[in-house]
Amino acid sequence: MDGVLVIGGGVLGFCTALALQDRGLTVTLLDDVAAVKPASWGNAGHIAVEQVEPLASPATLRAVPGRLLAKDDALSLPLRDIRHWLPFGLRLALASRPGRFQAGRAALTGLMAGAMPAWDGLVAGLSRPDLLIRDGHYVIWDTPDSAARGLARVKSGDHGSARFRPLAPEEGAALSRLLGRAPAGAVRFLGSGHIAGHDLLFDALRGRFLGRGGVLLAGRAVKLAPLGGRVRATLAGGADLTPDLLVVAAGVASKGLMEGLGHRVPMIAERGYHLHTHAGDWPAHLPPLVFEDRSLIVTRFRDDLRASSFVEFSHPDSPPDPAKWERLRRRIRALGLPFALPGAEWVGCRPTLPDYLPAIGRSARAPGLLYAFGHQHLGLTLGPVTAQIVADMAVGQERGPAPFDLSRFG
Repeated sequence: MDGVLVIGGGVLGFCTALALQDRGLTVTLLDDVAAVKPASWGNAGHIAVEQVEPLASPATLRAVPGRLLAKDDALSLPLRDIRHWLPFGLRLALASRPGRFQAGRAALTGLMAGAMPAWDGLVAGLSRPDLLIRDGHYVIWDTPDSAARGLARVKSGDHGSARFRPLAPEEGAALSRLLGRAPAGAVRFLGSGHIAGHDLLFDALRGRFLGRGGVLLAGRAVKLAPLGGRVRATLAGGADLTPDLLVVAAGVASKGLMEGLGHRVPMIAERGYHLHTHAGDWPAHLPPLVFEDRSLIVTRFRDDLRASSFVEFSHPDSPPDPAKWERLRRRIRALGLPFALPGAEWVGCRPTLPDYLPAIGRSARAPGLLYAFGHQHLGLTLGPVTAQIVADMAVGQERGPAPFDLSRFG
């Protein structure tokens, strides 16, 4: 098989395929047509350039006991999956030490600096600048006490290229109309953005890829093996593909593929839940709203509305927890939001590594293999800039950014 095979049909896979085509390469994209759409379709649609501090941090460790004891918190550690999340949690604790956290923040800040320019380039290349809405987001608190604590965190935090300011009077009035009351506290972030819609984005990515001669292949890779200077991919059903170059961008499925080659990939399925409904009476001009006390983000897309929440450390094959959707509905009702319920339900797996940094690089065990996965909550945000890095590696010999190489796990 000539050319490049990209395994994974999420945002990262499609962005990588397009970036490879930009460099004159022939690309086939292998995608497992699953019943549930991937994490990059199920997220909040937020381009979160402000999130330059890895969640593996001293602050996260300090907060975990209180969150687990809270009556209705968004963090969940199901006992049935303890064999998956306990080893991951121990690694997360090690990665949260101050020195590791500072190094991770520096690495993530550098990568995030290219995120919005890469998004600008992507939508320009798609001839669809309307797909990217650069209007920031709001962070909202429920009570005066939580507002005071939250504002202190915002002021002391590192937000990369984003900045924040108090609400303008007309912004406070708009939120008051939506909530039926004035929020106890809120700030407006500028520099972040969101997409116009997931289906709109995926349709544009797919159309551009196919229009430039790309090939979409339905199937699932189950094993990778070095073969000379190449890598052989064995598909479910027994077929083999041996491209000139192979890129693993398969989200949580990347773990098994890479470990089959001897790499250590301590990744967990960090599952998220959302409810999706029609836009209804939600104002079209409002950017995403982050209700920090409720661990809830609500995003108005062009034609629909999505409420996302919950961090569940689990296994991809574990059944979803219906109680979480009910808890999400209770949060929406408690806030008095004009969100038509019950809403369509979705659960998906964020591919998360214990230091909350992605894996981007060239395999030391198979030089014909590149990889890009493990972007946790930031897959949509970092998809286009990661794709540029991978495409540069594909036409050169470099290993990729050292902080994101899998060798950091031994």
